[in-house]
Amino acid sequence: MLPSGEQIAIAHGDQRAVITEVGATLRTYVKAGVPVVEGFAAEDIPDACRNQICYPWVNRVGDGEWTFSGRVAKATIDNVQQATANHGIARWRPFKIESANQNRCTMSLVLHPCPDYPFLTEFRVDYHLGPMGLTVTSSVKNLDSVPVPFSLGYHPYFAVTTPTIEGATLKVPAKAYVAINDRMLPTGEILPTSGHALDFREGKSVNGHTLDVTYCELMRDDSGMFVATLTDANGGEIEISQDRNFPYFQVFSGDTLPAGRRRTSVALEPMTAPPDALRSGKDLIVLEPGQHWAGSWRVRRVR
Repeated sequence: MLPSGEQIAIAHGDQRAVITEVGATLRTYVKAGVPVVEGFAAEDIPDACRNQICYPWVNRVGDGEWTFSGRVAKATIDNVQQATANHGIARWRPFKIESANQNRCTMSLVLHPCPDYPFLTEFRVDYHLGPMGLTVTSSVKNLDSVPVPFSLGYHPYFAVTTPTIEGATLKVPAKAYVAINDRMLPTGEILPTSGHALDFREGKSVNGHTLDVTYCELMRDDSGMFVATLTDANGGEIEISQDRNFPYFQVFSGDTLPAGRRRTSVALEPMTAPPDALRSGKDLIVLEPGQHWAGSWRVRRVR
């Protein structure tokens, strides 16, 4: 029995991916033998939220109680220094494998009420490999008798073909970012990227930049997709896109990770809301009893 449970392998052409039973985590994804995500071994527990799903909250929630639909919640603090609860609880729960075939798998989790999140929901995720790369589609259903709040995000670390991300170019077409305090929680201000060191709209080197920033006011193409790119010093290029149901995008350059993991990849994270949304209510998704929500994002190695 592996720490992350059963391993589900899918493939399409020269693409290969493995998804784990625990957390429905994208453990590995390669194209033509070249990693698209910086994965982890089957015998390991994912560190630093590596490629995990962040549900029913994304990023972090501050300490203290919060109330919704007359129910009181208090998330368990796992970042003691900042007094925050990070990245939700679904990432440590075993998912049910609904279906699995050559190039696709669908997994589900009924998340029962607990002190961290006292609501009943069903979360489903579909991983699909195809000509456009890996498409990840999520859905949430309210199984409860009251309106239910949530936010959702993904935490993939995208690989480079060089030892570190030095020399890589990042393009993030976003007009604004979320101002944060020393606990990494939003201050309530939304600031323009124009004229700021965090402006990556036209693409620029990550050298000298320590990034752990939530972007918003995302610029989209005619189909409504936001598209960001990471190009390493060897010319290896990864493209990530997300639909309108993911209006936020987190960039983390890994500077706070332990030696050996520090700045070896870039976490580019689709998010439905900013940090601390369960307490602030900012862009929080609320579902009435029986109501559904769905959203998708995609990644492909261009070269």
